[in-house]
Amino acid sequence: MSYGIYKTKLKNGTDSFRVSFYHNKKHIAIGSYPDEKMAGKALDEALKLYDDTTITIWNFRNFITTVSTDKCVTILNHRDHNVYIRTPIYLMQGYFLYFLDGFGILKFDNDDLFYYSTHRILIHDGHLYVNDYGSQYSLFSRYGIRNFAVKGVDYDFANGDSTDLRYENVIVINPYNGVRQIDNNGMIRFEAKIHINGYIRLGIFRSVEEAATAYNKAVDYCQSHGIDKNYVKNYVVDLSADQYRELYSKIDLPESLINSVS
Repeated sequence: MSYGIYKTKLKNGTDSFRVSFYHNKKHIAIGSYPDEKMAGKALDEALKLYDDTTITIWNFRNFITTVSTDKCVTILNHRDHNVYIRTPIYLMQGYFLYFLDGFGILKFDNDDLFYYSTHRILIHDGHLYVNDYGSQYSLFSRYGIRNFAVKGVDYDFANGDSTDLRYENVIVINPYNGVRQIDNNGMIRFEAKIHINGYIRLGIFRSVEEAATAYNKAVDYCQSHGIDKNYVKNYVVDLSADQYRELYSKIDLPESLINSVS
């Protein structure tokens, strides 16, 4: 058996060939392969990544066919920055790249480095998420963007690049449930709606806080009349408790909602 290749068996008894080695006293695990020939190729490629500096983070796919993208990025970051990170992160000046097969290269602020070096990004039905404490969390929740928020309506990207997730590039247009920003005769206004059997418009408001409060009041009204559709109420962060109560009391719910509930 060649250096760096270890023969093991899977639970079903099938032979497997595990590839790992030490580089600068760091144990580098490459993965397991179904035969020794493929394992040997993976070992050669991994060692080449360390030795051949003409292979870079931008061109490695032209040279590597057996080692996974994740492992290639980890090795290149270790080689170039002497920092070993288990997730596919490559450090840049002031930010880092996260290589995600099937999606592209994501950019993040260094403030998020610890989090994404310990949490692997996954894709499900085109949505990006991480597993944390046994639950799935959307990447966008870290920016205050709600699940099922719509790009261009609830959030957008300052430079138009949806893979650039640095905080300065992510624009949160609407952080609240049941609310959307609209153009009302050239003026920015906020429309509030609630869903019962269909959507009912609660009104058009001057501020996003007023629209979010109107939605909360409609939820309270529906629930007090026996309608509970797992509504998620808004926490209106920019209002004090007294301001919220005053605004809540001034909002009149439309007849369309009262008639629908009745």
